Amino acid sequence: MHPVFLPRGHSATTVPVTFVNAANWRELRPALDPRARGFADAAGFEPKAGRHCLLPGADGGLAGVLFALERPEEPSKDLFWPGALPALLPGGAYRFATAAHDQRLAALAFALGAYRFTRYRKQDAKEIKLELPGNVDGEDLSRIVEGVSLARDLINTPANDLGPAELEAVARALAEAHGAKLRAIVGDDLLEENFPLIHAVGRAAVRSPRLIDLTWGDPNHPRVTLIGKGVCFDSGGLDIKPESGMLNMKKDMGGAAAMLALAHMLMQRGIKLRLRVLIPAVENAISGASFRPRDIYCSRKGLSVEIGNTDAEGRLILADAIALADEDQPDLIARHGDADRRRTRGAGDRDPAVLHR
Repeated sequence: MHPVFLPRGHSATTVPVTFVNAANWRELRPALDPRARGFADAAGFEPKAGRHCLLPGADGGLAGVLFALERPEEPSKDLFWPGALPALLPGGAYRFATAAHDQRLAALAFALGAYRFTRYRKQDAKEIKLELPGNVDGEDLSRIVEGVSLARDLINTPANDLGPAELEAVARALAEAHGAKLRAIVGDDLLEENFPLIHAVGRAAVRSPRLIDLTWGDPNHPRVTLIGKGVCFDSGGLDIKPESGMLNMKKDMGGAAAMLALAHMLMQRGIKLRLRVLIPAVENAISGASFRPRDIYCSRKGLSVEIGNTDAEGRLILADAIALADEDQPDLIARHGDADRRRTRGAGDRDPAVLHR
């Protein structure tokens, strides 16, 4: 079980978190201990979503916590509000004294809110625990939290410590942990095995491009292929990004991180699948070997691709990976590319990479 979660049965030693809203506060307030009620009033607590109040005990310790949510009938209520609690609370062990809008999602949000990226700094001294609410599957939640934490760790790691080889090492460790198989096609071997677009995008970098191919499960089970964009850093290539656009490009491998996280959840749970994970991992760098605007490459699928903008590298590497996935004719192909693309391209949009038959 994830270390944030305590098994049920610790209620005598945990601090109660009472969820309130504008509808039930009038009923819950009179039921509070007079001392706690007086403190909440003096502190100006109001049952507005996201507001909290730490209630003192007679011994000077923490007796309870009030945390406000939206009214249950509000259609746009945020089921993940309890994720704010770990940052607001002192270290200790807590339990939900009243029901949130969704107990399972509230517990998940609490655990996700306790995440800290500690690779480059000392860990916070405080330790937050949550007693699992009744009827919530702690093992299932733990798998999700572990997967999300894996993805967050990868995305938060800077590119100097997470290139294509390091991303492969993470995938290989995941494969070994779950009894999966992993194959990587690296550098010029990409040309030998007909992945010209992945090679073209990644060839300018000192760190060799590669296609990471993980397989797990019984071949007779439904076949699902996950594809994640693994651009470990994106300078934009010769069509270089401005400073502001390049600042957070360590996250351009977020698609790969998300798919590795999902793969961990599926394999850890033992889902009956024949799972395949494909990650084209590159760095879109600038050198004399960079691919250029108006270069033309023949893709794995056999389409000629004319480069309109070298900052359209994601769709190029994904094209070769998707072509490979399609050759296997799985029951489902799911891909994760740019996490920050918020609109659908229209027919009038300029497409940086033009495909020709």
